[in-house]
Amino acid sequence: MRKACIFVFVAAAVIGLLFFLAMNPPKAEAVPSYARQTGLACSGCHYTPPELNPAGRRFKLTGYVDRADETKVLKQDDGKKRAALDLLGSLPLSVMLETSFTSLKTAQPQTQNGNYEFPQDISLFLSGAWTSHVGSFMQVTYDTQDDHFTSDNTDIRYANKTKAGGKELIYGIDLNNNPTVEDLWNSTPAWGFPFIASDNAPTPNASPFINGGLAQDVAGLGGFFMWDNHLYMDVALYRSEHVGGPQPNPGIGSTFNIRGVAPYWRLAYQQLTGKTQYEIGTYGMHLRSTPNEITDPTGATIPTDSYTDWAIDTQIDRTLFRTDVLSFRGTYIRENNDQLSSLFQGAVSQGSHRLNTVMANAEYHIGNKYTGTLGWFNTTGTSDATFYPGSIPVTGNFNGDPRGSGYIMNVSYWPWQNLQLAAQYIAYTRFNGAANNYDGFGRSASANNTLYLDARIFF
Repeated sequence: MRKACIFVFVAAAVIGLLFFLAMNPPKAEAVPSYARQTGLACSGCHYTPPELNPAGRRFKLTGYVDRADETKVLKQDDGKKRAALDLLGSLPLSVMLETSFTSLKTAQPQTQNGNYEFPQDISLFLSGAWTSHVGSFMQVTYDTQDDHFTSDNTDIRYANKTKAGGKELIYGIDLNNNPTVEDLWNSTPAWGFPFIASDNAPTPNASPFINGGLAQDVAGLGGFFMWDNHLYMDVALYRSEHVGGPQPNPGIGSTFNIRGVAPYWRLAYQQLTGKTQYEIGTYGMHLRSTPNEITDPTGATIPTDSYTDWAIDTQIDRTLFRTDVLSFRGTYIRENNDQLSSLFQGAVSQGSHRLNTVMANAEYHIGNKYTGTLGWFNTTGTSDATFYPGSIPVTGNFNGDPRGSGYIMNVSYWPWQNLQLAAQYIAYTRFNGAANNYDGFGRSASANNTLYLDARIFF
C-alpha cells in the first residue's frame, strides 16, 4: 500500500508539472530549423513529429533544401551571371530538451522505482540546406546516464531531378549512420513506433540487427531514386564505425565487425488517392562479421558470422473529417544467421538461428494536437541457452528462448507544435521467452510493464 501511494503521488506530481508546462510554455519566438528555413509550421511536413506527411516525405527526398527564399543570382559589372553565396538566412541549428518519468509494475531488485529524469537527454541538430542540392539531418545527444554528448542519427543527402519516360525522376546520394534512418516512411525501424521510449526500463533481449542493432555504429553511402512519385528504391553499403572506440578498429567487444561491406536495400511503391495515401515495400540487409576481433593474432583464417535480415512493410494514412488522420503501420522482419565464428568462440551452442518479428500499430490523429496509438509486437525464434543470457535477474533468459510479445498504448498532446506531452504504457505478455519466471529468479513478464511520461520542447 505504501509503495502504491508513493507511486500515485510521484505520478501526480509529474503530471502536474507537465500540465504546468503546457499552460505556460517558454515565450520563445524560435522554431526548429526546418520550419525557419521553409517558412512553414511543423504541420506543413508532419502529422505530428516524427511522422511525415506526403509533403514531408518529399522535403526529405529532395535533400532537405526547400526554402522560403530562393537562391538568387548576382549580376556582376561585366554583365556575366555568377552564383550567389548560397547561405541560409539563419544558422540551421535546433535544440530538443526531453524530461521523463518511468515506473515499472514491479521495481527492479535493489533499485528505486518511479525514476524522474530532468533531463533525460538534450539533442542538438544541424538540420537544413547546405547548398541548393545538399542538406542534412544531423543530431548529437547528451545522455544523462552516460553524462556526455555522442553522435546520434545522421542523414546527409544530395538530390536532383530529371525526367525518365516523361515522368519526374528524383535521384541522389545519401550518407548516414543508421540503416533505415534514410527512409521516407514510419513503418521501418529508425523512425518507427514507438516514437518515444524510456532509457532505463528493461526491454527483451532478442531483436533483429536491422531493428536498431547497428544504429550509430556504422557509416553507409548509397544512392536512391523516386520515379513518378510512385516507385522508390534505395541501395547502400555500410562499414563498421564504432563511435567512441579506437581507430583503426580492433573489433574487441563488438558483435558486428563488418567484413568487407554490408549491403542494404529498399524498394517501395506509394500511391496517393484522394484522402488516402498508402505504401507497401520491402527492405533488408546482409552482413558478415567477426565478433570481438578483426583478424586472428596468429594470422590464421577465422570463420565469420553471417546475418541476413529481410522485411516487408506497409503504411496507410487516411484523412477523415477535415484534418483528422487515421494511420496504420506494420512490418515483418525475418532474420537468418549462421554464427560460425561465435560457435568457434563458444558464444553460441548451435551455428544457425532464426528470428521472426512483427510490429504493427494504428494511430488516430485529432488534427495536429492529439494522437492516440495502439501497437502490438511479437518475436519468435530459435532457442539457444548459450547465446541468450541465462539466470540473471531481470535481464536473463532462463530457458534460452527469444520469444517476446506485448502491447504499447500511447497518447500525445501538442499544445504548441514545438511542445509534446505524452503518456505511454507497455504491457508484456511474454518477456525473454516466458510469461512467468523468465529469468530464473521468479520475475514475470508483466513485472516489466512500464508507465512512461514524457515531455519534449523543441527550439
